[in-house]
Amino acid sequence: MSQNSLWQTNQQNNAFAEICNALYERELNLLANIETATVQSVQGRLKSLPYYINRTANMMTQVSEQGSSPLTLDVQNASWSTKQASKLPVSGENVQAISEWYLDLIAKNNKLLLGLVVPVLRGEHIALDCIDKIDSDKKRIRTNASGWFSLLGFSEPALNNAIKSAIKRPINNPANNYQLLKPNKKVMLSACAGHCWQRGDKARPIIPSLRELLLSCAINWQNFHKTLK
Repeated sequence: MSQNSLWQTNQQNNAFAEICNALYERELNLLANIETATVQSVQGRLKSLPYYINRTANMMTQVSEQGSSPLTLDVQNASWSTKQASKLPVSGENVQAISEWYLDLIAKNNKLLLGLVVPVLRGEHIALDCIDKIDSDKKRIRTNASGWFSLLGFSEPALNNAIKSAIKRPINNPANNYQLLKPNKKVMLSACAGHCWQRGDKARPIIPSLRELLLSCAINWQNFHKTLK
């Protein structure tokens, strides 16, 4: 092993260790503050924590090393960073286009869509989710964390009102009405970096959940548009 390769290995190991430490600190703090959790549920989450933290840290360092991601890895905070837009980046989202885009994907791929990472508007930030079930007959899809979305019952005012009300809704009051969005690059970058807005203005980013961070590593940035066709 050359001196350069040894230096790179040490650097990679240090980044991995820092990410793991940050993830453990964050996840243990979350577990310590769950008021309604049972002992069994906490024990179950603790047992699975090493696996998911190691996997996430490993994936994040790999994505960063590959150099194809437009995101910057913050190893100390175990998060991604990128320049934040001045406004919530949903101005180009059209409800009819969103519905048609997903219906077209279902018609072409159907089961191949399972596991696809998609963005969901929640109040004034965009979360990462993934498709885990498709109902072709009823023209709807289910995402793992946000539930079912109908692709037939969309009305233009529904999304417009959700976006407008998000401007008025305080950032610390989670939205009850989630909106499925089309995954374009600016929306996905915002979701990965945890960008938030408060009453239309930029606010301090939130760090995505452990599950969202793992999903962020499944995005093929190099062939982003090809992946979504």
